[in-house]
Amino acid sequence: MNRLRFPTPRSSGLRRALGWTGAMLFVAAWYLAAQAAMDLLFEVKPGPDAFRADLIAHLVIGALLYGMSSSLARFALGTAALFTALTLGNALKMSILGGPLMPDDFVAAKNMFLLLEGWQLAGAALMVAVPAILLWWMIAWRRAWSWVNVGGIALAVALLVTFPEPASLALDKQLGNSVWNQRGNFESRGLPLQLLQEGVRSRARREPAPTPDEVEAAIARLGTSARSDLIKVASPAGPKRNLHMIVLESFWDPMLLGASKLSADPLDPAFRELWAASGHAHALAPVFGGYTANTEFEILCGFPVERDNVFFEGGLRNDVPCLPRHLASAGYRSFASHPNAASFWNRVNAYRRIGFDTYWSDSDFALDDMNEGFLSDASLYRQVLERLGTEIQGPTPIFNYVLTYFGHLPYPLNAQRQNVVGAAEGHATVEAYANTMYYKSRELMDFLHELRQRDPDSLIVLFGDHLPALGNQFGGFRESGLLAPNRAEFSDTMFRTLVATPLILIDGRRGVVKTGDLPFYQLPGLLLRLLEDQRPSMMALTAPEPGSPAIRPLPGMHFIGDGDTVTTCRDPADQSAACTSSTARLAALRVIGRDIFGGAQHALRRLEPTPGFRAAASALPPDELKPKL
Repeated sequence: MNRLRFPTPRSSGLRRALGWTGAMLFVAAWYLAAQAAMDLLFEVKPGPDAFRADLIAHLVIGALLYGMSSSLARFALGTAALFTALTLGNALKMSILGGPLMPDDFVAAKNMFLLLEGWQLAGAALMVAVPAILLWWMIAWRRAWSWVNVGGIALAVALLVTFPEPASLALDKQLGNSVWNQRGNFESRGLPLQLLQEGVRSRARREPAPTPDEVEAAIARLGTSARSDLIKVASPAGPKRNLHMIVLESFWDPMLLGASKLSADPLDPAFRELWAASGHAHALAPVFGGYTANTEFEILCGFPVERDNVFFEGGLRNDVPCLPRHLASAGYRSFASHPNAASFWNRVNAYRRIGFDTYWSDSDFALDDMNEGFLSDASLYRQVLERLGTEIQGPTPIFNYVLTYFGHLPYPLNAQRQNVVGAAEGHATVEAYANTMYYKSRELMDFLHELRQRDPDSLIVLFGDHLPALGNQFGGFRESGLLAPNRAEFSDTMFRTLVATPLILIDGRRGVVKTGDLPFYQLPGLLLRLLEDQRPSMMALTAPEPGSPAIRPLPGMHFIGDGDTVTTCRDPADQSAACTSSTARLAALRVIGRDIFGGAQHALRRLEPTPGFRAAASALPPDELKPKL
């Protein structure tokens, strides 16, 4: 007679011990294999000092997950999917943009899905969906211990959210922190601790909106008198010329890449001639390789971006008198054109808040000349001119803002655009980029020629939004000695190289203006001067002054450019005269910017006793306040 056998406590405990041992051995084996693979494929791995702490962090996460899992097999699948997605995403960002995953990247991830297509979109979707599905499938939802673990995790998160400052200080004391060198932070911490530490810091630095006294003190530090007419909206004297701003995706000079041995100069000779007339002027961007929206914010609103997140996504919460709205109060109509998804980087809301009358996105253009997913500049320019029609010569001045899309990584060309520039073996990405610049520069010059013929007195400004991404660890730049593989190894001049793009400013029939190095946030104030718009505005706070050095803030640091001399201010304790003065100025701008763009706008009310820009905005018909999508 067969009898039922019940597991003894001893055999049950043994199985549990074997299960836990197997789970932890699996995590350790996965960790070693993953780090070796990421180092081999992307040259990304934690430093030797971080190895132990990073492995322990993975084991702790693994233990929490195994405590909720229904079986060892399900745990292995779910954990491997989660860890692999995060590790691969971090390696991709590190290799392309030079920095690790940050908490804000998860908020901005939805924009990446709008940018990708085909197998890249499918791969990105799988990186999100597969771990989520497997983790849900892994968890034993009917087991009490699973809910205990979930509750413990929720409690820990709640404590960190409620008390972020002491947690951030404790983590910084234990693990260290370099604000300007996030790659170095990752290499000294590993990914789990990097996300934990920066997540807590992100929560801790959510500063309250500035008070009226703080705003007044910041204005005083800038040396700006608090005149009651600082932002008045009286019409400027003199003619109202059109303003055309052309933002060129990843536009830069490939001939600087000497190691790539390009077979010909990709840039149109006509562009070279114009750029030489400018004295080879450069704009200084807040970003490298991506995050165009931060460049947009600076060139449209006149305040610097200093943090490694997208300002359009969370920092721009108020209606503000940026360049479009300021010009609208003088009778201008403004048009923004960008053949990408309308909602990318929150542009629908951002463009409305800064005052654009009309926004033409991908659905408004005939996608008739595509380079994979990117509409050619030639088609974009042609369609913009067709849409503007007689507006260019009409009685109402216009602000024509064009943000190109062609030129984005991976630099594809269609059958009508064959490669004409070769590069050295092993420099395929540089070759693809150089050929993209060949067509991009020529399509630009054809458009510029027609634009100047149709609107000879207009003010035209064009520039690259940021440098291109050309390979792992600043590949392309690294081989030519322009950049080091790690920001910690950058010389002072390398920080300027990292963000300097060609800039051409054409002042109507007067010709090209020599601006020198111009940080993007100083451009709006300069444009208003050239338009002879003498009305005070918030953008006057950052307008360039003759003889003053260029101050370019970057996350955690800034540099000062004065001709051929570059001085970096990386250490908050740096007490040199130049760094002390520039640090104080940037701190004042930070306070005023927080107040205007996300706070109570004490600066606008203090400096503007009349309704000001709100009156100008409310005078427009309601449908004119919404982008036309």
